[in-house]
Amino acid sequence: MPREQGRKVVASNRKAYHDYAISDTYEAGLVLTGTEVKSLRAGRASLTDAFGHEHNGEIYLHGFHIPEYTQGTWTNHEPRRVRKLLLHRDEILKMRNKLRDDGVTLVPLQVYFNNGYAKVEIGVAKGKKSYDKRQDLANRDAQKEINRAMGRRAKGMD
Repeated sequence: MPREQGRKVVASNRKAYHDYAISDTYEAGLVLTGTEVKSLRAGRASLTDAFGHEHNGEIYLHGFHIPEYTQGTWTNHEPRRVRKLLLHRDEILKMRNKLRDDGVTLVPLQVYFNNGYAKVEIGVAKGKKSYDKRQDLANRDAQKEINRAMGRRAKGMD
C-alpha cells in the first residue's frame, strides 16, 4: 500500500492567533500509540487547552485531547495523556532560551499528517492583552475596507 502524500490537517487551534502573539513556529513529531494514530486518522482531536512544557531537556505536550478509538479494546489509550514531542536538540535549546522570558509559552497551532507521519506545529507565544486584541481587530477591519475600496476602484465603480 503506498504511503500518503501531502499534508492533511487534523486539528487546528484558531484561537491561538487571537490570544497570543506567535514569534516562532516549529514542526515536531509526536510519540503516539497505535489507537491514537487511528483516532487521528479519523479526524478526531482537540487542541483546546493544550500547551507545551519543557522538562529535563525534552518538550512535552499537555492537555491535547485525542478521543479513544471506537473499535479499540483494552489496548485503548488515555485521551488526555502527556505526549512527548520529537525535536532536534538545537530546536529544544532555542525554545528553552525563549521560555525563560516572562509570559512566554509553547502553544500547539496545528496537528496534521505530513507524508503519513503525525506532526504538530508548535509556536513560541506571548499572551496578548485585551487592547492588543482590539487593535488587531481594528487593523483587520481597516485592511478589509481598503481591499473593498481597491476592488471598487479597479472595477471603475468609484
